Amino acid sequence: MAHSVSTTRTDGSNAAAEPSIGTLVQSAMADVSTLIRGEVELAKSEIGASAKKGAIGGGMFGAAGVVAGFSMFFLFIALAEGLTALGVPRWLSYLIVWVALLVVAGLLALIGKRLIKKIEKPERTIESLRELPEVMHREAPGARRRDVPTVSGGKVQLRGNEPYRV
Repeated sequence: MAHSVSTTRTDGSNAAAEPSIGTLVQSAMADVSTLIRGEVELAKSEIGASAKKGAIGGGMFGAAGVVAGFSMFFLFIALAEGLTALGVPRWLSYLIVWVALLVVAGLLALIGKRLIKKIEKPERTIESLRELPEVMHREAPGARRRDVPTVSGGKVQLRGNEPYRV
C-alpha cells in the first residue's frame, strides 16, 4: 500500500515527496500486523463454531458414562429382580440386565462419536496461512538479489546500472 508524505522543503514550501524507506517499512509492518490480527479473528470465529459441536459431542460421552454408572446401581437390581420374579434364574436375570445396559451405553457413545466427527476444520484460516509465507518472504541480511536503492533529492537511484522497478 503506497503512502504519500508531505514534507517541508528548505525554502519553506510544502510539497508531496516520495515516502522514505523508514515510512515504507513502517507502513509494511502496520499492514502485516493488520493481516495477522485479521487471521487471528478469522480463526477465532471458525474454531468457536467447531468448539460448540465438540462440547455437545463430549457431553454425549459424559451422559453415556453417567447413565452407565448410575443405572448399574439402580436399574440393574430392579430389572434383575423383576426377571427373577418371572421365573428366570437369578444369575441369568442379572446377566441379561447387564448386557442391556451395556447396549444403551454403547448407543450413547456412538451418537457422541458421530457428533464429534462433524467438527469442521477452520478451512479458510488454514488456506490463508498457507499463503502467508509467500507474503512474508524476506531475504537473509547480506543475501539481497539487488542493491538497495538510495533516495537523494527526492529521486530514487540505484547503485550501479540496474533499472529500478517498484
